[in-house]
Amino acid sequence: MIRSLYRTAEGALVHDLTPAQIAAALRDESGLLWVDIVHEPADSAETLLLTTFNFHALAVDDALKQSHIPKIDDWGDYLYLVLHAVVFDDSDDDLVTTLELDLFLGKNYLVTHQGQPVSAVDRVWSLVVRDERHLQEGSGHLLYRLADELVAEYMPTVEAIDEAIDQIEDQVFSRPETTLLERIFIMKRALLHLRRIMAPQREVLNKLARGDYAVVAAADRMFFRDVYDHLVRLHDITESLRDLVGGVLDTYLSVVNNRMNDVMKTLTIITTLFMPLSFLVGFFGMNFFQPVFDLGAWTGQAAFGLVMVMMLILPAFMVVWMRRRLWM
Repeated sequence: MIRSLYRTAEGALVHDLTPAQIAAALRDESGLLWVDIVHEPADSAETLLLTTFNFHALAVDDALKQSHIPKIDDWGDYLYLVLHAVVFDDSDDDLVTTLELDLFLGKNYLVTHQGQPVSAVDRVWSLVVRDERHLQEGSGHLLYRLADELVAEYMPTVEAIDEAIDQIEDQVFSRPETTLLERIFIMKRALLHLRRIMAPQREVLNKLARGDYAVVAAADRMFFRDVYDHLVRLHDITESLRDLVGGVLDTYLSVVNNRMNDVMKTLTIITTLFMPLSFLVGFFGMNFFQPVFDLGAWTGQAAFGLVMVMMLILPAFMVVWMRRRLWM
């Protein structure tokens, strides 16, 4: 799907332009054009980006591959940016996934390419459609709106991970199961993935805030600086959570070792209590003496069957009991 918005110099808002109208809008330096490409086949998207916008083939190829960390490239008349949105899913094994958003920023246009739909883009699109005055500030301010909306999604994800870590901490002391250890490593992978995305994305916003690019107006630099500050704070929180997960893992291993010591102590006590009984049974079970009394009932088939049943049930009972005590 390719959708487009064009605000003319007179303030009129035009939707869904044809390729010819898009080319005409690009020549209007007083207007503002936003073209959003969502899950479009590579051939049609490549044709639009190469022929209509005249972007460099390398930049177009990067945009269509969808396999880059956040970055920014200056191509003179336009910027090519890669930003990432974050999605938190507690039911997913990866817990945190990121969606790549490719952007081309010019003086009077913004082109966004989504391999998978990004909810932040839809929210900004709806905001602009409801009130076209958001397009009056220019393409750089529109880019700020998108970047700010993307970064705003990181905070709920970080808070959800923080809450999940708190739950793990409570479970570590009450019931340290093997599944809990798996959950801890999932948290570590999720936070590491966030760090790999947030660190370069922070640098992208820092470069936009410094004003090193001709297509970014000076008035927009403070807005990008604000988004950069948010990312710096989120990055610091993520680092603190990584340290917290490492502490939870150490606590889990310590609790498991302590429980194992308690189990070994209990089993040692049981073994010590039964050692004299085992010695007596073994000693008097040796056939050195002839019994004085008639013990025919104790040596009959009924007694033999009872003893065999007890020998089969007792190990099974011990296994169940030790499992309920979490010793196995």
